Amino acid sequence: MEYKKIKLMIADDHVIFRKGLKKILEDVRSLHIIGEASNGVELLTLAHQLRPDVILVDVSMPVMDGVMAVKELCKRQLTRRIIALSVFSHETHIMEMLEAGAIGYLTKGVGKKEILEAIEAVYENRPYFCPESSRQVTDLIEKYHTGYRNHLVVFTEREKDIIQLICEGGTSKDVARSLYISQRTVEGHRTRIMQKMRVKSIAGLVAYACEKGLYKGE
Repeated sequence: MEYKKIKLMIADDHVIFRKGLKKILEDVRSLHIIGEASNGVELLTLAHQLRPDVILVDVSMPVMDGVMAVKELCKRQLTRRIIALSVFSHETHIMEMLEAGAIGYLTKGVGKKEILEAIEAVYENRPYFCPESSRQVTDLIEKYHTGYRNHLVVFTEREKDIIQLICEGGTSKDVARSLYISQRTVEGHRTRIMQKMRVKSIAGLVAYACEKGLYKGE
């Protein structure tokens, strides 16, 4: 039986970093690196042609930066299994990447083991926020979501089910199909959930759910 490999793409304008990352990952049996891009425009073109499972995307790239590229990847439904890469010099860029649709975050100084953990998690539609180097990331997420920190929120069982499915990467259509309800009903629930959480994005919803224990990953 053929062993299924995760199709991976790397987008980063720094050639030495990109080639170095490819070098340390190309011997991993579970991965198949199918393409590289040096800017967001190249990334969109290659992603459309090659249909990767997971993409590692640098925040700062020429021509089209990582934020715009991630927005377009999600808008075109090419993939949401996206891991943002950054040297963590600009906090706002990280949150912009998460709001754009990325569900993972890594600093460029992490080791091979953590990169593989991130790829595996995101491939399974689980959020990954760089836990081994993560006090900075955790502080950032906490600071970003101070609006919901001190208020009591109660969710219905239906809302909890929807939160779980969204955190697993489900679209409104996916959630509707899983729960045997209409897509419009799902969108109404999602709006109320986000209002309760006091967040304005799916990234905010996921971060809230992870922190409060509402998301029970496998």
